[in-house]
Amino acid sequence: MVKKVAVIGAGCSGLGAVKCCLEEGLEPTCFEKSDDIGGLWNFKEEVEEGRGSIYKSLVTNGSKEMMCYSDFLIPDDFPNYLHNSKVLEYLKLYAKHFGLMEHIKLKTKVCMVKKRIDYSITGQWEVVTETDGKQETAIFDAVMVCSGTYVEPSLPLESCYGIERFKGKCFHSQEYKYPDGFKGKRVLVVGIGNSGADIATELSHVSAKVLLSSRRGAWIMSRTGEGGYPYGLLFLTRFKTWLRLSLPNPVVFWLVERHLNHRFDQSNYGLQRDSNSWKEILVSDDLPYCIIRGSVVVKPSVAEFSESSVTFDDGTSEDIDIIIFATGFHPAFPFLEESVIKPSINKCSLYKYVFPPDLEKPTLSFIGMIKPIGSILNTAEIQARWATRVVRGLNKLPSLEKRLEEIAERSKMVTKRYGTPQGNALQIELIEYRDEIASEIGVKPNIFQLLLTDPVLALQVFFGACTSPQYRLTGPGKWDGARNAILTTWDRVVKPTKTRVTKNKYRSFPLSTQLGLLCLFTLFAFVFLSD
Repeated sequence: MVKKVAVIGAGCSGLGAVKCCLEEGLEPTCFEKSDDIGGLWNFKEEVEEGRGSIYKSLVTNGSKEMMCYSDFLIPDDFPNYLHNSKVLEYLKLYAKHFGLMEHIKLKTKVCMVKKRIDYSITGQWEVVTETDGKQETAIFDAVMVCSGTYVEPSLPLESCYGIERFKGKCFHSQEYKYPDGFKGKRVLVVGIGNSGADIATELSHVSAKVLLSSRRGAWIMSRTGEGGYPYGLLFLTRFKTWLRLSLPNPVVFWLVERHLNHRFDQSNYGLQRDSNSWKEILVSDDLPYCIIRGSVVVKPSVAEFSESSVTFDDGTSEDIDIIIFATGFHPAFPFLEESVIKPSINKCSLYKYVFPPDLEKPTLSFIGMIKPIGSILNTAEIQARWATRVVRGLNKLPSLEKRLEEIAERSKMVTKRYGTPQGNALQIELIEYRDEIASEIGVKPNIFQLLLTDPVLALQVFFGACTSPQYRLTGPGKWDGARNAILTTWDRVVKPTKTRVTKNKYRSFPLSTQLGLLCLFTLFAFVFLSD
């Protein structure tokens, strides 16, 4: 019999999960409580409880080539960095292309997911949903939770001394939509993540004063790197990942800081990180310019709040009208019992971030419960490819002892690499993690084999951007268009920007491509000289 799978959430992770189910011959039913697909990328004027929310001006931090699904490229005429409306358009194109909508139930809330009485034998789950006030119960052979980590806003009010005395407006960044209503106001943004930086820079154009409070600082990079190419395409390569993981952490931190400070000395801007631990790099083109022209002022942590002002750790005080807490989110799964999973951003209790380790049957998986230094969309997709194969019985999980051992070892590695600040437990090294899951499926590209059979492709796979079609070159789910997609990456990058043709004497390539070409030349020279 075809196995029935419940997919919770129709955002980018959920859509990928539905497609992976169909790819493996499973029968998915996706439950989405909103009125449309897209999840976080479906902009709403009003905040919906238990659903991530974005501001109108949000643009992706990752370029389109690094964030697309592995067998469905973002249209080549789309810009390299997408406004949220373009991401939603792409997700709808994906859903239409693979016929996903017929498997999605909109305006349907998942109320409860619990084991059946015979779960230890069948691995089945009882799922209670509600549509238009009417509840229904159905039995599924597996459940894939794709609701993500941007669920419950984290408001650390208990650590904000005197916040109850503040008479101005105070809210979480989840509620921020437009700069309207902030004209002439004195605004404090607490938290220097990507949302905090975006909101601060946007408000700097209309507000009387914008203060940006940071406890540990941040690493700032621009969306464009060498030659004006999207930064992620230059940074996220197998070669650079191998180099980064091979060197001692202090050396890597020194190299990263030296590289990032080449654009501007971040310590002079009050942004330099205070600790030598990895953290998601903040992507902002505007923040340095706002700081240098004085429209955004970076401050340390807040020591105390009063009725109309705040005092910072450095002893300075500022009058404030509005406080915006850009302090992140907590994952939440109210439809699951805590005995199944206790959600936390400070501790990962999942085997390879996907499976609860101590369930008798591996029929419950969590897709997208990660914080990659890179795109979550296609990272969640490869998780879903693995999870669906486990459901089908094509892949087996190790014993409970080995699963728990792996979780403990990973926890130590994550702490050593990223430290212990909030949310770092879910942090992953993008290519390392993707390759780990790809190895489980049998779709990790074999560089040495490619060198013998297709050296041009091999060099691009190793030195070029690690785009998701690399995981469609071979094995289950192989896509015939993968090779061409990889080799034409740079054509798609320049197409939406080169809207006026100029006369160039030469075409510049990123250093990673030059290295690949150099290695190819050396290889051929070696072959000819050997003869």
